[in-house]
Amino acid sequence: MARVEHTCSESEIQTRLERLPGWSFRDGAIRRTFTTDGWGSTMLVVNAIAFACEAAGHHPDLAVSWSKVDVALWTHSAQGITDKDFETAALLERTVFWKPAEGGALSGPPKPFVR
Repeated sequence: MARVEHTCSESEIQTRLERLPGWSFRDGAIRRTFTTDGWGSTMLVVNAIAFACEAAGHHPDLAVSWSKVDVALWTHSAQGITDKDFETAALLERTVFWKPAEGGALSGPPKPFVR
């Protein structure tokens, strides 16, 4: 039996977006723009998003330009915003902004390449 997905009301969406700084609700989707320092970093972000979303089984719409990746999430099968969208947005935040642990063996890049 297929799981029925709860579609969030606009007030639920706004409340849940408070826990996702940088994300907004517009034109029926939750959205975020990741700004990078250039094409190479943009491709790293696109590929990180693609990997995470393929592993999660929930895929956003992307618009890619030289220093920006625009992400739009909504659940097509539910015709609205569901838990899948919020969980995917949180996953993307963790993935795109991941940094090595302080004091660990990994140092990370000399300067941030995503904003």
